Order: sequence, then C-alpha cells, then structure tokens
Amino acid sequence: MIRIAIVEDSAEVRDQLVGYLHRYERQFGRMFDLTTFADGDEIVSDYRAVYDIILLDIQMRRMDGMAAAEAIRKVDRDVILIFITNMAQFAIRGYAVDALDYILKPVPYFAFSQQLQKAVHRVQKRQAVFLTVPVEGGLRRIDVSTIYYLASEGHSVRFYTEYGDFSAPGSLKSYEEKLAGKPFARCNSGYIVNLAQVLAVQQNTVQVGPHSLQISRPRKKPFLEALTDYIGGSDK
Repeated sequence: MIRIAIVEDSAEVRDQLVGYLHRYERQFGRMFDLTTFADGDEIVSDYRAVYDIILLDIQMRRMDGMAAAEAIRKVDRDVILIFITNMAQFAIRGYAVDALDYILKPVPYFAFSQQLQKAVHRVQKRQAVFLTVPVEGGLRRIDVSTIYYLASEGHSVRFYTEYGDFSAPGSLKSYEEKLAGKPFARCNSGYIVNLAQVLAVQQNTVQVGPHSLQISRPRKKPFLEALTDYIGGSDK
C-alpha cells in the first residue's frame, strides 16, 4: 500500500486533497494510507522515512514547505515530493530538493490526478517484485504488491488482487515458499495475507484492502508478530 502525507495549513485545501485522493482510489481501484499535517514543522518533528509520497504546501505559517523539504531530504532521499503552491516561481526552487513536480492552486482534480499518477508509477517501479504463475492458456506475471491475499481452493490457489481475482494451479504451501522473504503471512490455514495491504486488525478479523478475513486462534500470535515486525521494519 502506498503511504501518502499531506502537509497543508489550510483546512479547506487539506480536506480537498483528501477528497481528491479518495476519488482517485475509486477511479483507479487503489487504496492509500493517508496522514495529514497542518504545518511543515509537524511532519519534520520526529520525521521517519515511512512515506512514499508527500504533498507539500509551500507557504505555511510556522515552517514553509521548502524548509520542511530540505529537512526531510537530510534523512529521506527516496520519498517523492510534490509541491502545492499559489505561485509557480516558488515551486521552481523545488528542483533543489529533487521534487517530482508542483501543482498550482486552486487545485483542479485533473491536474492533481495526472501528477499523482506519475508519482504512483514511480513508487510502483521502485517496489515492483513480480511472481509468474500458470493460468489457463499460459502464464500470468503479477506484481506481488498488488496482491491482497491468496486463498486455498482445493488443488488450486485463488489470487485476490487490486486488479481482480483469478485462480492458478498449485498448493498454498508452494506459493508460500515462492513468497518467502516478502511481507506475507498466514492468518489461518486457508489464507496467506499481504501484510502491506493490511488496514486494520480487530479481535479475530483482519481488514486486507476491501476484504475482511478471519484470523484463526492457532495462527493469531504468529500472524500478529509478523505484522508487528513488518510495520516496525517499515518505520525504520
């Protein structure tokens, strides 16, 4: 799942950007992990390199976006920065901090979605790890980051992904071995979950993208330990 931070001191614009991101999710079938900040100093304080994309207002009351970007770049060279600004001449300075681009206010959805699409593609290119699986009539190459979970289906396995679901011959154990070393774990004997797609855990249920799955009692402790290790590791 792509993690996005919005840093904007105008509550109205901040809410607009959140709305645009949800609209993009519906339009393209994606899901984002969103965090909002009301000023540059809020994101810089105790900053951790956990975001894939940061949407950053340039003119803010306590710490402007350029100063925040310079501070962020000292500890995070990889995060994608997109500036939101009233004046293009301010955004030109963004190239000094390796910003991807800028969007002028008032922010139109089409321009926003185009810049976001470019950023999402860059994140996916960095993160892409592919698994080739046999399907009826040939082979299918799938980016493992788009998998929600795998389910045992007799002598085959059903893949639930951001781009729909499909079945492939083989056992759950065989795909578990192929995914070894990647952020996947069993929540019960019949499901292997992509930990990067986990949105929430409540009692004996895990929310994986749009799907709710049962966590079995024998698998609960190792599954939660794997999830904790993944979250802790991605925060470092």
